[in-house]
Amino acid sequence: MPGMNLAKKLIESHLVKGTMAPNGVIELKIDQVLSEDATGTLVMLELEALGARQVKAEVCVQYVDHNVLRTDHRNGDDHMFLESACRKYGIWYSRPGNGISHPVHMSCFGVPGKTMLGADSHTCAAGSMSMLAIGAGGIEVALAMMGFPLSLLMPTILGVRLEGELQPWVSAKDVILELLRRYTLNGCWNKIVEYHGPGLDKLTAMDRHVIANMGQEMGAVSSVFPSDIQVRLFLRQQGREEDFTELAADGDATYDEETTIDLSKIEPMMACPSRPDKVVRVQEVEGRPVFQSYIGSSANPGLRDFSVPARMIDGLFIPHTVSLDINPSSRQLLQELTRSGDLGKLLAAGAYLHETGCGGCIGMGQAPASGHNSLRTVPRNFSGRSGTKEDQVYLCSPETATASALNGKITDPRRLDMDYPVFNEPEHLLDMRTLIQPPQEIPVKVDLRKGPNIKPLPVLNIMLSVIAGPILLKLEDNISTDDIIPGGAEALPYWSNVPELSRYTFHRIDDSFHQRALSTKEDIFLIAGDNFGHGSSREHAALTLRFLGVRCVIAKSVSLLHRKSLIDHGILILTFDNPEDFDGFSQGDMLQFYDLSSCTGEHHILELRDITRGKKVWLKNDLSAKEVEIIKFGGRINYIKGILGASLQKVDVF
Repeated sequence: MPGMNLAKKLIESHLVKGTMAPNGVIELKIDQVLSEDATGTLVMLELEALGARQVKAEVCVQYVDHNVLRTDHRNGDDHMFLESACRKYGIWYSRPGNGISHPVHMSCFGVPGKTMLGADSHTCAAGSMSMLAIGAGGIEVALAMMGFPLSLLMPTILGVRLEGELQPWVSAKDVILELLRRYTLNGCWNKIVEYHGPGLDKLTAMDRHVIANMGQEMGAVSSVFPSDIQVRLFLRQQGREEDFTELAADGDATYDEETTIDLSKIEPMMACPSRPDKVVRVQEVEGRPVFQSYIGSSANPGLRDFSVPARMIDGLFIPHTVSLDINPSSRQLLQELTRSGDLGKLLAAGAYLHETGCGGCIGMGQAPASGHNSLRTVPRNFSGRSGTKEDQVYLCSPETATASALNGKITDPRRLDMDYPVFNEPEHLLDMRTLIQPPQEIPVKVDLRKGPNIKPLPVLNIMLSVIAGPILLKLEDNISTDDIIPGGAEALPYWSNVPELSRYTFHRIDDSFHQRALSTKEDIFLIAGDNFGHGSSREHAALTLRFLGVRCVIAKSVSLLHRKSLIDHGILILTFDNPEDFDGFSQGDMLQFYDLSSCTGEHHILELRDITRGKKVWLKNDLSAKEVEIIKFGGRINYIKGILGASLQKVDVF
């Protein structure tokens, strides 16, 4: 028997139910749970709706890192609500300014060998320290907090062997951009990407964070690195060396798929607007003018990602036509940049300092000028995500962003007339755990503090056996959750107010959708192309659709994260048996699906009638029997209450 890879070891050690057979359903014990404020308000409302008491997972942490721009009362009200919910349910609370959830969690709570579920798609970044970390919708996260296992299809494992060593002016961001060039947005659908090989020796834990973070952009379930000397050094730096455990694949481990990357041959890379997989070598787009260079985000949150740029521009000046935006990832990082003098170098050169948090990555400030090029170290560059509708956002490394800011045009950093800056990680950093409010040792009665913008979860009705109505919108390939429900300073403050948030549904694609949906008295169908709902794990992109009357999505394919959210909110998902049938539908066609009772998880081909065109189309049903029941109940919360009533003891129904 061949040895076992690391991903399967992590799965096996947490397997509650099922076998690790290809595409089989498995259930995993979840050790740690992460939530952030943009998604967390719904998580807490779902805990309330489920009648939760104290959470049962080993570690649950609520971070405030997205909605930190307080232009009125709404975000502040959300923060008060989240803090009270944390005291009520026994959850750690990280207040505004502490930093971005993923690097802060890695510093404070990450433990090799643990599983983690997060209400944020970039939860997978924790794979950098040998955790099996997965992003999910809020209901899945609320249930994990309550101690219930996570159900998912057994992923296939893609082994990425790293060889060689990165050359000067090339860093971890260039590695993941090269992988995105190879695998595109959905090339790792239902895969765990596992990194191994001698090339790991010189990649620090934070370098690995950069790579693991953006595995989500390839559609991966998670990314996994071994726990070795680099992870040990990181934990020592954080004052937590006792949490270190050595973990690795067996020497003769095999993988379902394999590829190799020679790090010594990687060049500075860049993703062009407006997709993370539109990757080219930087030298192919050199010379294009730059309005903004932006350094920070969960995709490049490490100290070296700020210190190397600081040392590149030490004694130099950024042109007045360029905005060099510095978005620190944590208080810990900001303190160290201050102590080392690197923050002073950035400020003296003309850099624009922002507060710690997600900021411009989620469109919460730092928006670029319309039609002008913005180079960013963030994980995504979907159109309009920056906060500017006509944006031109490129993804790149901190070195490329800084070199381009210095020259006022896109520049391969290898062309700079300077030596690559020397940077060594400090032995010790500020222990941030003292800045995070711990759960109360003795539970006490806590009233949830709800401001006027926090609205109850919408009540979702059951699915009838026959659904009929119009195609209200026909969508092309690669519609992201940003396209369905945007972030940004305008919409994000309403993420705890679904009725108001629904006004922004498909706002960037069709600003009449909300009003047309409200005026439609029948069931609403959506038709979509490939990879519908990729990107963020925000369940708002499903809940607002359901609130507006969408009962069925028919697509060529649906991303795994969004698929779960649609089911959890009672939306039927079907795919074309013949993808060419997509072309035969038009917006406004009246559809009728007669036999919902046949969706049992056993009838894989179903009949849809296009009343407008007088034809039948055959659709695939890959829903399990349990998923069909959830949809019939009108969503996961209805299903749980309908099956169990007030009792939440039977694990099987989850």
